[in-house]
Amino acid sequence: MSDLDAIVIGGGHNGLVAGAYLAREGARTVVLEGRDKVGGCVETSAPFPELPDVRVSTYSYVVSLMPPFIIDQLRLRKFGYDVTPFGPYYVPFPDGRAITIFGDDPKKTYDSVAQFSKKDAEALSHWEEWLHGVTSVVAPLLHAAPPKIGSLAPGDLLATARTAWRSRGLGVRGVGDLTRLFSMSISDLLDRWFESEQVKTVMMVDGLIGQWAGPDEPGTAYVLLHHSIGSVGGASHVVNWGFPQGGMGSVADALRASAEASGCQIRTGARVVKILTSSGSFRGVVLDTGEEIHAPTGVTCVHPEITFRRLLESADLPTEFVADVEGWKSRSGVVKINVVLSELPDFIANPGTDLQPHHTGSVELCFDREYAERAFQDAHLERRAAVRPFVDGAIPTTIDRHLAPDGVHVFSMFSQWVPESWSAEPHREELEAYADRIIDLYTELAPNFRASVIDRQVIGPYDMEQELGLIGGNIFHGELSIDQLFHMRPSPGYADYRTPISGLYHGSSATHAGGGVNGIPGWQAFRAAKRDRAVPRRRRNSS
Repeated sequence: MSDLDAIVIGGGHNGLVAGAYLAREGARTVVLEGRDKVGGCVETSAPFPELPDVRVSTYSYVVSLMPPFIIDQLRLRKFGYDVTPFGPYYVPFPDGRAITIFGDDPKKTYDSVAQFSKKDAEALSHWEEWLHGVTSVVAPLLHAAPPKIGSLAPGDLLATARTAWRSRGLGVRGVGDLTRLFSMSISDLLDRWFESEQVKTVMMVDGLIGQWAGPDEPGTAYVLLHHSIGSVGGASHVVNWGFPQGGMGSVADALRASAEASGCQIRTGARVVKILTSSGSFRGVVLDTGEEIHAPTGVTCVHPEITFRRLLESADLPTEFVADVEGWKSRSGVVKINVVLSELPDFIANPGTDLQPHHTGSVELCFDREYAERAFQDAHLERRAAVRPFVDGAIPTTIDRHLAPDGVHVFSMFSQWVPESWSAEPHREELEAYADRIIDLYTELAPNFRASVIDRQVIGPYDMEQELGLIGGNIFHGELSIDQLFHMRPSPGYADYRTPISGLYHGSSATHAGGGVNGIPGWQAFRAAKRDRAVPRRRRNSS
């Protein structure tokens, strides 16, 4: 195949975004995906043979961070993209009480928080106002290519100055606040704002999701900021996640349809085993079948370990860049559990199996900060699966009835932590025991829980690495730690979505703004290629 302008390696959501934009520009583009389906983590499946009508969002389970301009420019709604904002954050505690954070009802939120601390209830609006103020200034940086900080080249100095100018709204205090968010632990940050441990527990959740770090680890405050930038449905409160109708796979389907409507070819079962170069420039790829595909431009949207250590020869790359990739941290310890329920949880704090607001949002399993820190240290120091795991849970069938028949619900559990080394082996028995403990803990909060479990699917780090190419099982393609953010992602001097190989661009979640189903890296890789005039503009497909 030699009549192509661009090759995209990896058909996850970023690869589909890159392919759609390239084709939209008029470039003759192919997206190559090794699996038999596109989407990567963005998948809907029916994993239960005896329950063929029950479908789950297999890996990723919510949408929040995809910018409206990508949705609009790629006409995703036309192709079936339909995300429904979900309900409140709900954290039940063993003493029979619970905190419910209602994004659309400040009075209910105040009353819920005030049962633990009136001072914290008063502080909550100020907290959200402060966090919203910081994110409103920082959010545009997610859509900007990081500059080459430290370079004295005139163009790089100008780019650095532009980045500083975009942050001018922060002011002196704002810069101080941002410094704290980048460097502090979520525990220390919340101690500055709240007195109740229960309230701090609710607020810390977004600082832990997907991280190889407990709440006491410096830098976890940034992850809270990262998750606070997204919004679905134009909500006025800080964060509003949403369920895509039909599960996460419907997002991949919409992206694929958009790309194909612009003329992009999508090939599944097409696993790339080598990137071809000549004189330091991209020339094409080799598939596992031996087929060679050539094009002057490439975009890789797979993990940097795969791209730069498996598909390319180290001799073709700068020594310092290779060292950065070798040192790239992709620890995880995440376990995804999809549970089928015969009825909704009957929580002691909010009795009843009838559908209630607290069932429609985020249903957390975390009793306090010490609980979360202990869960991390079990995996990190004790080298065992957490005895009492932390879970960010959701029940999408309360809003999306496409996933299961009436009377049946799916509980999606994004849980943490197991040892980082578990990405090397399946650990099936230990994972099943780990899942049992989670079900027991939810049963402490909702006594009907265990009896309502019909079936479950347990997916560990090994499965994520083997099936999806998520090294270490890390959903972000690399930890969101202070040393792996912005101009460091994935390597100083190469955070602008370019690579040491001329004509090869990097659009995986390991680049800036990666983390969450947002498509920004794929879009940015396209933009970098366009700025370099590596994308020949042809007659645009207007279908």
